[in-house]
Amino acid sequence: MLKPALITAARAGAAEILRFFNGEFKVSNKEGVNNLVTEADHAAEKAILDVIRSAFPDHQVLAEETGEIKQDSTYKWIIDPIDGTVNFAHGIPLNCVSIGIEKEGQMIMGAVYNPHLNEFYFAEKGKGATLNDKPIRVSEETAVIKSCLVTGFPYTYINMPNGPLEIFDRLIRKGVPVRRLGSAAIDLCWVAAGRFDGFYEHKLEAWDSAAGYLMVEEAGGKVTDFTGSPFSVYQHRVLATNGKIHDELLAVINNEIEL
Repeated sequence: MLKPALITAARAGAAEILRFFNGEFKVSNKEGVNNLVTEADHAAEKAILDVIRSAFPDHQVLAEETGEIKQDSTYKWIIDPIDGTVNFAHGIPLNCVSIGIEKEGQMIMGAVYNPHLNEFYFAEKGKGATLNDKPIRVSEETAVIKSCLVTGFPYTYINMPNGPLEIFDRLIRKGVPVRRLGSAAIDLCWVAAGRFDGFYEHKLEAWDSAAGYLMVEEAGGKVTDFTGSPFSVYQHRVLATNGKIHDELLAVINNEIEL
């Protein structure tokens, strides 16, 4: 029953995204610069939570806008109602619903849905990842210099030593294409689908990475933190690749080698 509820919840949130997109809606700013939340974020999150509460009223929830709802359950739904809110607020169709389900501390299922492109990504632990019900796999690229990468920049501490700008600079000066889409969930899914060879970011929250992280692993990729240790959605730094460029890109990120 988890999978039907997850799919229904993702589609319910996406319906709210489409209802508000390119229309008029209230926008406010949370703590920090360009940390937006819109009327649509709240509406999409409510629609998602309504589905979850109806199907599994005892499950825990961690949602970007609502926060954490603790209950006596081994299941936790980790929700980003609109990943890519700045894109959404500017009418850019690179935004999505992202929902991951965790059981006893392990991600077991995830869905990421961009309704603008009609791309529905789904992954289940041990059962692979799909895009619109068709299996997806990571790319076969073996060299960072030939890779197409994607990243995101946090709005805070961007000038930190060996931070986002320094790593970006090292890569693009060697001619490596590095994109910035503005949605970590989409970035991760596009690594899973083989469109990008790798993704790295310095500051993600659990709701940004929960579903996409599982997507990459189930599509045959590798996800770690910046030390190469197994990734947890509760820490900020993430490196997700096809696996074949992982060690080399990790060394570049840590400024241990030059391309």
